[in-house]
This record gives sequence, structure tokens and C-alpha cells, in this order.
Amino acid sequence: MPEVHVVVLAAGKGTRMKSALPKVLHEAAGLPLIEHVLRAADSLHPASTTIVIGHLAAHVRDVLLKRPGLRFALQEPQLGTGHALMQAEAQLRGASGVVLVLSGDVPLLRAATLRSLIEAHLSHRAVATVLTARVDVPRGYGRIARKDGRIVAIVEEKDATEAERAIDEINSGVYAFDAAPLFGALASLRAANAQGEYYLTDLVRLYADRGLTVETVTLDDPREITGVNSRKELADVTAILNHTRNEALMAAGVTLVDPTSAWIGPDVTVGPDTIIHPNVHLEGRTRVGSGCVIHASVRIVDSTLDDGVVVNNFCVITESHIASGARVGPFAHIRPQSEVGEGAHIGNFTELKKTTIGRGSKANHLSYLGDATIGDGVNIGAGTITCNYDGEKKHQTVIEDGAFIGSDTQLVAPVRVGTGAYVAAGSSIVEDVPAGALGIARGKQVNKADWVAKKKKR
Repeated sequence: MPEVHVVVLAAGKGTRMKSALPKVLHEAAGLPLIEHVLRAADSLHPASTTIVIGHLAAHVRDVLLKRPGLRFALQEPQLGTGHALMQAEAQLRGASGVVLVLSGDVPLLRAATLRSLIEAHLSHRAVATVLTARVDVPRGYGRIARKDGRIVAIVEEKDATEAERAIDEINSGVYAFDAAPLFGALASLRAANAQGEYYLTDLVRLYADRGLTVETVTLDDPREITGVNSRKELADVTAILNHTRNEALMAAGVTLVDPTSAWIGPDVTVGPDTIIHPNVHLEGRTRVGSGCVIHASVRIVDSTLDDGVVVNNFCVITESHIASGARVGPFAHIRPQSEVGEGAHIGNFTELKKTTIGRGSKANHLSYLGDATIGDGVNIGAGTITCNYDGEKKHQTVIEDGAFIGSDTQLVAPVRVGTGAYVAAGSSIVEDVPAGALGIARGKQVNKADWVAKKKKR
């Protein structure tokens, strides 16, 4: 198999998006548009991948630098698709094999389609192979012109005659080129068209006129080459990606009560027999085990839920770990670097931040637990606060196994409550409570007889 060199055209502004963000960085189903394209290309194990950038080039480069091995070529000014590919010549100098040209705004393109395109290109010994589709409404696309069944040209709509505009076979903007003659042929392009641009599509006519072999591969599903040029089209492709993702999850044994409202990212894994209720968002690299129940309107980001976890309505969980059999919510907020132990309960309007809560412990009501280490079998009463910030630094609270924290307690860190200790309700604890002790820190109650009657008389 010859080497495959991928070039992704991503220099355009995307004017119809009406956005300060480069078009290829707009997200569909949790990933930038261009990331979907790159993931499809990854399956080919390319020898190189070059991104042609232009509009807000530095921003696009910064976002993509997390991917190792990418090369970048700058197109400035942007003078058409042919001109864009010319800019990649330095990155591909001396390359052999196949140059696969993709657009950065086509997120539905499948890896299997790219493999079929490359295989067809090689089997026909073609100098160029074009991915095409037949559509009912070809408006806006370049048309495939054929003679005796063979492609002879791609005609852009603005340059097409009425007869050519009636053609229903369209250009996808995806091409496989023989690397050896490519850049020499690109140098022959001229901007003699309505746009005053160098069209990459003109290579087809140029090669055909020279008697070289140009082939096509026609898609069965034209939706695969849907480009994103507006917010509506972004929403349309996102819905398709989401539908495809959710069908795969259901086929793998996950119950989605309402598949149209479950938004589950491409890097999320969900175990079988988990039930996901409406309007749930699972994002990033979240891992959900088997037999979990995630109720409505929950958002979970970059977190791990072990088997049998129940998350009640309206919870947010970020960068945290929930152990098997734990229950969270409703209306709980689990902030980054938190650990909820096996069988633990985190209840309504309880917030954890950088806190570990042990096996079987409970914080069922209206508590803030930040920068805390809480042992096994601990009961945290309603309204408990770990006062972790002194205005300059964060401090740790440690509550050891089996402790009981009464309602409306403030634990002023740094502080430790020992094993099996009790803290009386309404206390403000500023010193350690030894194991097995009762800590009380509240004012003495005074009852003033007849005070209400005297107040009314005054």
C-alpha cells in the first residue's frame, strides 16, 4: 500500500456562520468540525497530515497543537481551493503515494468511505479520483460533467450553463491524487472564472484533456458529504451525529428513554443495562459503568461512574469519580477532583469540591464540603460547611471513620474530627475533636421570661 498524505483545507472564514470563531472550530456533537474529519483520516494511518490554515490561523493552530505530528501551511490571501493546496507543497516535497484532500467542515465523512476512495484510486491506477454523490437539489455544489460515462470536468455552479446546473451529480470536495504530478499540474491552474480564484476542480479537466485516468466513487448516502456553512447546517449535522451515536449505544445494551434528547459525546463509554433518562449530557472522556441510572437533566463531564451508580435529577458532575452503588442528588454539584465512595450518598443541594467521601458515608442535605477528606460511615448533617478558605489559602478538613457531624456545623479548616467523634448541631469547630469525643462550640442559650409582652407594650 503506497503512503497516504492527508491535506485538510481549513483556511476559510465561514462568513455565513456570522462568528468570531473560525468555522472549522465550531463544535458538532462535542468535537470541533475539523476534529471529526481528522478522526476519519486517522483510520488510514497517514504518513503525514497537513492543515492549510488562513483565517485566524494562529487560533486554529493553537487548538490543533494538542494533536501530535500535524503540519501546517498558511494560505494568505485565500484565493481558492487550488491555491490552498499549492500552499502545502513545501510540506509534501518529495512525497510519494496518494495525497488525500479533505475539507475541514465535513464532519459526517466516514473512515470506511475514505478507505473505499483510496482503494478505488489505486485499483484504477488513476491520477485523480473524486468522491461524488447524487442529490435531489444540487444547488450550491460543483456539478460532475461526464462524456461517454467518464468524468471530464467539475463545473462550479457560478460558471455553469443551465444544462450543467441540471446535473444532479455533485462534487464532494474530497479527492485522492497521485502525488508525483500533483504540484506541477497545480502550477498550470488559472483564475479565469467568475470568482477569480484557482479552482482545485480544474485539475479534473486538465488531467482529462491530457488523456490521464480520472475516476469517481459515488456515495450511497449523500448526507455524508454535508458541509457546514451556517448555524442551521451545524445543528443539522449535530443531530445526525447524535442520532448515529445513540443508535450505537442502544444496540450495545444501553437504554435511552428519549434518544432525541440524550447528548452523549464520541469519547464517552456507557456500560450495558444503564438507563439514561431525557436531557442527559455526557461529555468529554466520561466513563459510565453497567447498571447505572442517570435521571433527567444531568450533566457529567470527564468523570467516571462505576457500576450501579444512581444519579438523580439536575446534578452536575465534573472531573470526579463516583464508586459503585453510590447515589448522588437531586440537585448535587460534584466539582473537580472529588471522590464519592462505594455506597455513599450525596443528597440534594450538596456540593463537593476536591473532596473524598468514604464508603457508606452520607451528606444528604444542603452542605458544602470543600478540600475535605471524609472517612467511611460518616454522617454529615444538613447545613454543614467546611470553611476551607481563609482569604489567602485553602486548608484541609479531615473527618475520620464513623464520625457524626450535627446539622448546621461549620468546620473551620485546618481541623480534624477523630474516629467515632460527634459534633453537636450548630457548632463552629475551630479546634480538633479527639476520637470518641463530643465537640460543642456554640453560645449558651438564655431564655428571658415575658420578653415578648414587654416588647409589645413598648
